[in-house]
Amino acid sequence: MRITVSGLPGSGTTSLSRYLSELLGFSMISAGEVFRQLADEHNMGLAEFGRFALENPKFDKMIDARQKEIAEQRDNIIVEGRLSGWMIENADLKIWLYAPVGCRIKRIVFRDNIVDEKTAELITLERERCEAARYCNYYNIEINDLSIYQIILNSGHWDVKGLGSIIDTAIRNLKPDDYINAL
Repeated sequence: MRITVSGLPGSGTTSLSRYLSELLGFSMISAGEVFRQLADEHNMGLAEFGRFALENPKFDKMIDARQKEIAEQRDNIIVEGRLSGWMIENADLKIWLYAPVGCRIKRIVFRDNIVDEKTAELITLERERCEAARYCNYYNIEINDLSIYQIILNSGHWDVKGLGSIIDTAIRNLKPDDYINAL
């Protein structure tokens, strides 16, 4: 079984992916973590590295191709990333996490150790605009088109355990045999 988890920055995709990975015993790959590592390696913040990547498409394309290659070679995997739902066409379940911008900003301040919410909001909204432009330019993907997802959840409403419970129930009802075999 292949599951993708996508959403905007701070929506909880990495937290949910880790939780599901542990719950189901699946492996996990995260495009966001790879992107953060590349930003660190280039001594840049995420927004700055995003602008850099806009002019150097090799970074996004490398991450996307690697994630797709790994996911297509494995079963029982959680693939986390903004484009995962688009890139992993043969996924059994595609999830999009939504959270109100205020909720996401609070999470980002905590996660990324940003000084204040206003700064985090400016950085995050710039990053989202930059990413949307890159995805459209590179792949003709409109990130706000959620039509490919089977499940869209508001992560500002449930904690990760609640989200995991909803997804676990969905998996049990989606493919009961695959779920039982995966455990």
